[in-house]
Amino acid sequence: MKTTLSEIQLIKIPVVEDFRGNLGFVQNGFLPFDFKRVYYLFDVPSNSFRGGHSHINQQETLIALSGSFEVVLHDGFEKKSFLLNKPNVGLYIPTGIWRELQNFSSGSVCLVLAQDVFDEADYIRDFDEFLKSKK
Repeated sequence: MKTTLSEIQLIKIPVVEDFRGNLGFVQNGFLPFDFKRVYYLFDVPSNSFRGGHSHINQQETLIALSGSFEVVLHDGFEKKSFLLNKPNVGLYIPTGIWRELQNFSSGSVCLVLAQDVFDEADYIRDFDEFLKSKK
C-alpha cells in the first residue's frame, strides 16, 4: 500500500466545556479505526526523540495531553512536520508513514491510541528499509 502524507488528518477531539474544567473524550467509532491499545510518553528530555519507525499494518492517533512536541512524518517521498500542543487535537497517522517525535517541552505528555496491541513484527525500525518498502 502506498500511503501518502495526504492521508494524515488533524482530528478535533470532542470537548465538554464546564466552568469546573473541560472534559475531552475519545471512544470507539470516533477515529478512522477502532483502538485496542492506549499508551503515553512522558518525562522525555527536550533533546531526545521518540518514534523512529513506521508500522506495516497499524494506525495510530497522537494527542498532546500536556505541553508540546513536534511530529515529523515521512511517506517515503516527502516530509511534513506537525506541532501538537492542544489536548483537543489528535494527529491521525495511517499505516506506512515514518514518524519521529522531537522537541518535547517540559512536562509534555503524548497520548497514543493504537489500532492493535504491540507486535514487534509490525514495526519497520530502519529508515533505509522503510524507503525500500515504499518503492
